[in-house]
Amino acid sequence: MQTSEILQNLGIEALNPMQQAALRAFSEPKDLVLLAPTGSGKTLAFLLPLVQFLRPDIDGVQALVLVPSRELAMQIESVFKAMNTSLRAMSCYGGRPAMDEHRTMRGIQPSLLIGTPGRINDHLRKHNFKTAALLTLVIDEFDKCLELGFQAQMSELISALPRIEKRILLSATDAPEIPHFVGVGADGAGISSRYRRLSFIQEDVVCPRLSLYRVDSPDKDKLETLYKLLCTLGNQSTLVFCNYRESVERVRDYLQSRNMPCDMYHGGMLQPDRERALYKFRNGSTHVLISTDLAARGLDIPLVEHIVHYHLPATEESFTHRNGRTARQSARGSSYLILYDGEPQPDFLPDALAPFVLANPPAKPQPSLWATLYIGKGKKDKLGRGDIVGFLCKKGQLTAADIGAVEVKEHYAYATVSRRKLRHLLGLIQTEKIKGMKTLFEEAN
Repeated sequence: MQTSEILQNLGIEALNPMQQAALRAFSEPKDLVLLAPTGSGKTLAFLLPLVQFLRPDIDGVQALVLVPSRELAMQIESVFKAMNTSLRAMSCYGGRPAMDEHRTMRGIQPSLLIGTPGRINDHLRKHNFKTAALLTLVIDEFDKCLELGFQAQMSELISALPRIEKRILLSATDAPEIPHFVGVGADGAGISSRYRRLSFIQEDVVCPRLSLYRVDSPDKDKLETLYKLLCTLGNQSTLVFCNYRESVERVRDYLQSRNMPCDMYHGGMLQPDRERALYKFRNGSTHVLISTDLAARGLDIPLVEHIVHYHLPATEESFTHRNGRTARQSARGSSYLILYDGEPQPDFLPDALAPFVLANPPAKPQPSLWATLYIGKGKKDKLGRGDIVGFLCKKGQLTAADIGAVEVKEHYAYATVSRRKLRHLLGLIQTEKIKGMKTLFEEAN
């Protein structure tokens, strides 16, 4: 398939300079290290050349993409499927039965496998897929390979792939070194002699389209200051970062006690709860999402307008990745650091931060115009987006203007609907069948 046809399928007019350079570099014999800011389109930068490289006439997995989180795996799979090629891909990650993944794997025989290291290792140990044709390895967010506790999984995995000929490493921040186990191939040569490095990262830690502000808190406990800041920002998409899961839950509980519509996201949550929180944030039915640094990487959340650092980031890389959730592509964004008097500041912060004045008194929080409807059937039940939209219009008496994004998962689905019509809608559809199936309809909380 031609690149122009793929771009048309994705609704993209042209590749940016970084993507063009990656496409050219892929054809060279050297391995590739690609450094580019969050939101610059790195996923397409490696998927496009992979599509040209993969051969539909070869059985088995030909390329493997390793990612640090299930959300990033799902996002990459979604982009690949939207390219609408004849090639098959699937994602593998924890939080669902490996047996179900193996069954799917046997059925579709993917050419491209996308997954987290732990789950891919599990499939490799059980010999659930063959590696004879696996010649290309992509590691997204490769700097995570340097983190404690992650290297053992990566080392085991890569040692089980002896035929790798091409490695592509991607990140939004540069790593001080490339792990030895990533770069050693069958010839024993180190990666330093074999890779080409492409960097599109500006040295300044702050994106020029990002406005950075200081918010002074009179107390060491910043909860009241955060509440006033969010009230001042109003119903705009805001991602609040905390350093600990317990802090995320504490902040969420406090804001909800003040009638602030919000949700939370961290690694200790069950996968369906995490997916629901992300969906509500993406579709605008929740404007505020409180998270650990788990949300700083690999999530497809368009149009985040504000970043709030409730806790200061521990590293410059964390600061960069957090801020990278906003000011994506050509958009502008704002980042706020809540600081109490005398709080020590890391060296990587700019010397002078513009003060941000909070509204006094703050406006009361307002609910979103949209709500999220949960539907207890999904792809496994042969339910599609068109079925849901048609059902909501016919049985729920909604119009097209009352319906936003619809996302269909394997066993359930979400639909964005007008909040002012939600109660009436639920009253109409509670006893109805969708596509001949009785199921649960409720607001996703």
